Amino acid sequence: MKFQQVSIYMQWTLLASAAGNVPYQQYILAPTTRLLRPVSIYQTGGDVQNTAALITPSRATEQGNASTIFSGNGSYVTLDFGKNIAGGVSFYVDAVSSLKNSIGFTFSESSMYVSAQYCDAVQDGAFDLPQWFNNTTPGHYEAGHDFQRGAFRYLTVVHNSTESISISNVTVYWAASPEMKNPAAYTGYFHSDNEKLNRVWYAGAYTNQICSVDPTTGVSLGAPFAGWYYNYTISNGSSVLLDGGKRDRVVWPGDIVISGPSIFVSTNSLEPIRNAIDSLFLYQEVDGRLPTAGYPLAQLFAWSFTYHCHTLNNVYDYFMFSGDIEYLTSLWEQYKLGMNYPLQFIDSSGLANVSTLTALSDWGRGGMSGHNIEANSILFYTLNNALKLAAIMNDTSESNKWALNAAGIPTAADNLLWDDSISLYRDNDTIAKGSSATSYPQDGNSWAVIAGIANSTRAVAISGALKARWIRPYGAPAVEANDGDTISPFATGFELQAHFIAGNPDYALDLMEFMWADYMLDDPRMTNSTFIEGFGRDGTPLYPVYNNDPRVSHAHGWSTAPTSMLTFYAGGLTMTSAAGKTWKVSPALGGLKMVKASYATPLGSFVVSWTNDTRGFSGTFEVPSSTKGEVNIPLAIGSKKMILEGPNGAQELQLDDLSIASVQGLDGGKYKVTIV
Repeated sequence: MKFQQVSIYMQWTLLASAAGNVPYQQYILAPTTRLLRPVSIYQTGGDVQNTAALITPSRATEQGNASTIFSGNGSYVTLDFGKNIAGGVSFYVDAVSSLKNSIGFTFSESSMYVSAQYCDAVQDGAFDLPQWFNNTTPGHYEAGHDFQRGAFRYLTVVHNSTESISISNVTVYWAASPEMKNPAAYTGYFHSDNEKLNRVWYAGAYTNQICSVDPTTGVSLGAPFAGWYYNYTISNGSSVLLDGGKRDRVVWPGDIVISGPSIFVSTNSLEPIRNAIDSLFLYQEVDGRLPTAGYPLAQLFAWSFTYHCHTLNNVYDYFMFSGDIEYLTSLWEQYKLGMNYPLQFIDSSGLANVSTLTALSDWGRGGMSGHNIEANSILFYTLNNALKLAAIMNDTSESNKWALNAAGIPTAADNLLWDDSISLYRDNDTIAKGSSATSYPQDGNSWAVIAGIANSTRAVAISGALKARWIRPYGAPAVEANDGDTISPFATGFELQAHFIAGNPDYALDLMEFMWADYMLDDPRMTNSTFIEGFGRDGTPLYPVYNNDPRVSHAHGWSTAPTSMLTFYAGGLTMTSAAGKTWKVSPALGGLKMVKASYATPLGSFVVSWTNDTRGFSGTFEVPSSTKGEVNIPLAIGSKKMILEGPNGAQELQLDDLSIASVQGLDGGKYKVTIV
């Protein structure tokens, strides 16, 4: 596709400035302009002259010696953008020696698949082939709408003629997060004395921006290897939240359970979440079943017990973030229908019996049979969220049924599935106690803590047992997937939350450091900017769930749990009702000496700043004046007194023999906390 040279300046909107007064802008990976240029040359091959011109902004028509000249078949240059990006390629042809010249482009997220012959892959079976611009003549060229590659760091420019061609000004229009006028204008931030954690927080935020896309560029599955494209319309609106940038480019509700909260605390760009939820409810069956994934996979309707519940929890989360009662009202009848559907699987044991016929799909794990701990923990969590929403809607027509079904789940799970000898829950009751490690799942045990199935004593035991299985320097294994060969950032995201809830913030922070920072960011095979979907327990960046290694996504929203975990738990900044009308401040710094965090809701900004050193614990927090809440500070041994200064004056709390300093009934405003 060829356009007149002037058209590029009419179509591309260059964003004028950086992200205003957003703190810690130096960590933000999102661009302030959507027109991106490579930052370095990764490698070259064949006869290529003046490669440096490809990383400068000039054109041959504007100043001399600005063209890069390719001569001979197979000559190439690999450009490195320094981070994972997304979008369509544009370039100028300045001169050709004949009319038979063609220029092609290959794309790769990882350096493992840099090639002049092929791209990495969007599906199983083969590599994707180059994007070709054939029989080029002088002028401006840009990729069409369907050929905006969803994620890549490395762009290889290859020539396939025996003749020569001169090109310049190879750029990419950054197409991610189209709903954001300035992609770098974050509303939230996180900062600590640990640089690894700071980078992880912002890489998670950026990953979710890569996964927020124009809804008319969805779905990589089923595209031909030659001439791959993204051209399905998968939702309404200007942007939708997908699983991954490169692939599948489909709405998956399980992914949003992780990516949604991380978007809220960073960009607070909620439109992609809402459009994703709407696309799922559009395909709800009359009996209440919700699809495992969005269009077009929704049409196949492979139902999943867990992903059905995840969709309902996405509604709860969206309401908590936005306080949008009108939106909740618009979905309420469908939500109730959806909440009632899985209750039919609860039998006389008090647990849902999740046979392989009723839960064909989950996140990639096995063993979804019998009375499964993951499925039942998620169901319990979902029912409790449903009860909260029913109270908000002033509709208790289903509340007694929901409460009754929820009440029996913890005791039944303890009786049927807890194994004292392992300090973990078995995956399901078809497995004998004392079985192999793969019978005691990471996801189910983490969810048992998150949902409150496990009491505080067992939560601590689970946290310790999960930590004992870590594989340094790579991560925490999801033993329930592929016979224990998989490390899943998705499942490990729930483990992070379980460690925080169990009162072991140091475990969570340690795991973030060596798994997310040292491996998932800094391993040379990674993008150094976005998070991989999954990998092997031996540290091979190949997801064992797939048959085709280059298919693995290096920008996957379900891998971004640390972004929200650091804000909600390390910073201790949580909402207890929609939009933070009520709140709880409860920092868990672990070994961190300093944490600052903030996010925004329609009610205003919520901000915390903490210091924990040899002089004691101190800090400030500020919440909107129209809100109310409480503060709960975990205490170090020997703490004597807490001084809390706020809008209504100062108060002192004697701390003798207390493990937590707690003050409730606080009005909104700015507070100072000092513990000595």
